[in-house]
Amino acid sequence: MHQVRTTDHQTRGRRLPVTAACVSAVVFALARPHLVDDTFITLAYARNLAFHGHWGLLADATSNSATSPANVLALAALTFVLRDAVFAAGVLYVLCQVALVLALRRLGTALPRWFPALAFAALTVNPLLLSSLGLEVALGAAVLAWLTVFATARRPLAFGTAAGVLVLVRLDLLVFAVVLGFSLRSGRALLGAAAVAVPWFAFSWVVLGAAVPDTFVIKTLQGAQRAWGGWDFADGPLFYARTALWTTVLSFLPLAVVPLAVRRRAPRPFALLALGGALYHGVYVLLTVPPYHWYYGPGITAATLFACAWAASHRVATGAVLAVVVASAVAYAAPGLPREFAPLTSNYASTAKYTEIGRDLRALAGGRVIGSAGEIGVLAYTCECAIVDVFADRGLLPAAIEARGAGNRWLRAALRVDYAFFDFDVRPRRPDLVLRRLPAPPPDALAHWTLDAPTLGPQELYLVPS
Repeated sequence: MHQVRTTDHQTRGRRLPVTAACVSAVVFALARPHLVDDTFITLAYARNLAFHGHWGLLADATSNSATSPANVLALAALTFVLRDAVFAAGVLYVLCQVALVLALRRLGTALPRWFPALAFAALTVNPLLLSSLGLEVALGAAVLAWLTVFATARRPLAFGTAAGVLVLVRLDLLVFAVVLGFSLRSGRALLGAAAVAVPWFAFSWVVLGAAVPDTFVIKTLQGAQRAWGGWDFADGPLFYARTALWTTVLSFLPLAVVPLAVRRRAPRPFALLALGGALYHGVYVLLTVPPYHWYYGPGITAATLFACAWAASHRVATGAVLAVVVASAVAYAAPGLPREFAPLTSNYASTAKYTEIGRDLRALAGGRVIGSAGEIGVLAYTCECAIVDVFADRGLLPAAIEARGAGNRWLRAALRVDYAFFDFDVRPRRPDLVLRRLPAPPPDALAHWTLDAPTLGPQELYLVPS
């Protein structure tokens, strides 16, 4: 009889992670056609590392514009085995989702046993998180959940090791580690974090030319130059609400319950997550970066976990969470499956259209260098040719560094330290051909494509001589 009970318990214990794996595999399969352009920047890095042992967006040039070293390294390892970077992204997503629910089961021991399933469902169908697949958001959520487990269990060395992984997922996620680890105040936590993170940042500083990825300079400079027509992180939700109102509301709705985290009855580890998310959000508001939708992912993840924990401890609110889950699933499926565009996107064209253009460019390039028109991920991944902009060509970076440090001596000094080993003598690659979005066809156009996307509407893209 005891053996039967043990077997039943083990079966129930496996049911949740197995279900999570199956659901996540289906979700990624549905989302595969609308992976956003920046996802393919990450996939290009992973493929180049897996097949060529090379850190760069392009196969023939080193760059350091991958924001998440941990995501690239994990994808590269899987790509090396599976031989397909997109398939590797799907496998990594499934693994992250399973790791997440296992951590949630550990965190929810004082909550109803259906809490992990509720939180998993709420995160999986959130429109913004669905729009971020292939980027580091899912990996960050899994590591953050285990960081919370180790903080709650007061295991400083394990906490520090997880914190080191977390800052390799995204350096700015350090905010969560500080909030969750404040009560530990342990040298072992610092030792564990340093042992994991310092080797990579030292390598990146000396070999890649900067400890902090170049995206800090690129994206904050975009914000300073108001590259999104005046929109920034603070009012970004309004940017997306113009073309996808209900999808935006469903994406950001979990943030509405964060003020409840200050109440005494809020579950403590989840309240700390919500606090970390609020501070993370505040940091990005101060940075005034453009409202790339995945930047909101960590804050929404933390808020969703808190909302589900609070609802589970106040059972009357559980129905509201379930209603949001159902509404999000319906909103995702409403345009028809598979979708052409992610629920939230700022891209100029669909992934399918960019894939078509990339294949055309492969035939047209003939070994020549092509200047980007502003989005490079899918084109570089599909064309496998030299498509250049500041993300791919480090010769363009010195001007960006100079512009970013202008007018702020403290930032200029910090950038000087960060780029101490950078080769400022490297010259930009001169494009032979250039992609341009123009209102009328130029007389020397070599090729032409019509772009169309929910955010920006129809545009004409031309390939012209430099």
